[in-house]
Amino acid sequence: MKKIIFGVFSLFTLFAQAQKVDYSVVSVPEESGNQFVQITTASDYVCMPIVKRSSGRIDWLSNRILDTSVDGFHIAYLSARNNTTNIFIKEVDKQGSSVQRTNRSAVLDFSYSPDGKYICFSETRGKENQIFQTSATEGYVCRQVTSGNQDYSPIYSANMKHIFFSRMEAKSTSIWSYDIEKNFLSTHSNGMNPCPLADGTAFLCARINASGRCEIWRINNTTGSEECIISDPNRSFTTPTISPDGRWIVFVGESRLTNGNLVYLNTDIFAAKIDGTNLVQLTYHAADDLSPVWSKNGKYIYFISQRGSADGTANIWRMNFNY
Repeated sequence: MKKIIFGVFSLFTLFAQAQKVDYSVVSVPEESGNQFVQITTASDYVCMPIVKRSSGRIDWLSNRILDTSVDGFHIAYLSARNNTTNIFIKEVDKQGSSVQRTNRSAVLDFSYSPDGKYICFSETRGKENQIFQTSATEGYVCRQVTSGNQDYSPIYSANMKHIFFSRMEAKSTSIWSYDIEKNFLSTHSNGMNPCPLADGTAFLCARINASGRCEIWRINNTTGSEECIISDPNRSFTTPTISPDGRWIVFVGESRLTNGNLVYLNTDIFAAKIDGTNLVQLTYHAADDLSPVWSKNGKYIYFISQRGSADGTANIWRMNFNY
């Protein structure tokens, strides 16, 4: 889970053993209730998380590489330029250029602080991923948070007292937190893609089960109770993100497109109530839809996809949330 690349795979036509995707279509009939708006252009060089398909299986990089500013007017994304990956920020309603926010070599993922003043991010250095904090608006000075491990998916608690993150150790991945004031690390539970609830009582995360599928779990910080809220024996779910009103979760899920006896495995955007009920699939395009985040008013979802591009270039898209 340490690499990020541009859109690689190229709507949906199958020829014998070959699989060919036509990315040029913006939407498909199953998405008729949604309006899709392209936010970026090819010149923004938006990174596309790796998606691997092999032997009837699909795996994808689940790290968060999109986030919206507190005022809702800007979106931050990961961009690949000059053999580096860095965080860039773009005004949502303007087609102007983006502003570079970090000056690093290999930023992997990131998130805004709740007050909008900071960004925490992880960067790959050799065999390690280290977490840093930097200003969201000015300068390149960074405060290093972790070192000597494979840490990623940093995200602030609502009260900004902690940064939650995932740590890979041997063959397992666990959720940790960093106490910003006390400079203290704590371990919580196994899992990845942590997402703290606003009231601080619990966090959501993704976990791999015994059959190799990812599920969405809710972990209570106080009682230690653990509850699987979204699971399917035939597909994986990752990257849960809670809506501004705390009522919904948006996340990435595995889907299957079929044509006769041929099956094409895909990644799409799903949503569910905060308790895991009312599961609904939001996208159906044969392009890979990944890294969903909410607009600050909860009316829209931003995500990365190759849709609408004949050559499969990844861009940021916005769709309305109708629930």
